[in-house]
Amino acid sequence: MQFRHKNIRLGAAQYIGQRWCFATMCCAARRHVFAIPRNALWIVDELRKGSVQHLCAVYAYCVMPDHLHILAQGTEAVSDLLTFIKNFKQKTAYEFERKFHVILWQKKFYDRLLRPKDSPEAVAEYIWMNPVRGGISKNSQEYPFSGSLVEGVKVSSHTVAAWEPTGKTGRSAT
Repeated sequence: MQFRHKNIRLGAAQYIGQRWCFATMCCAARRHVFAIPRNALWIVDELRKGSVQHLCAVYAYCVMPDHLHILAQGTEAVSDLLTFIKNFKQKTAYEFERKFHVILWQKKFYDRLLRPKDSPEAVAEYIWMNPVRGGISKNSQEYPFSGSLVEGVKVSSHTVAAWEPTGKTGRSAT
């Protein structure tokens, strides 16, 4: 008997439009691929290219040694956050494996569509504070591999209302 994984992702239509999505992608075997600065810079550049191509704005990102957090928003009625994330993972995985002969990403990723009560600023703060919580940076401003791909948005220097990616509704792994 083969075990079937339950799909807990929301329907694809939920990711279309000017929605907000928090996503986490982990490196295969939790290898520290992005501890190498050129790999971290490459992944940010690919994130920038993909966001433009898919009409999404990356409001906040943080490239940790073994994973990536992003907060993205669709910028148009036709923006598709799920396709953006899946295509980004697929493109970077292909390029990385072709160059290094190693798998880049775990098969699934975690995402959460923000609810009306969720503050994008609080989610961004949660993302930017990741290196501090991980003990690799004293403050969010000094970490070189986090920020925003939206002009004018700066890594926060203050704490906003706490936010944690909890709950199963609207959060899933695929």
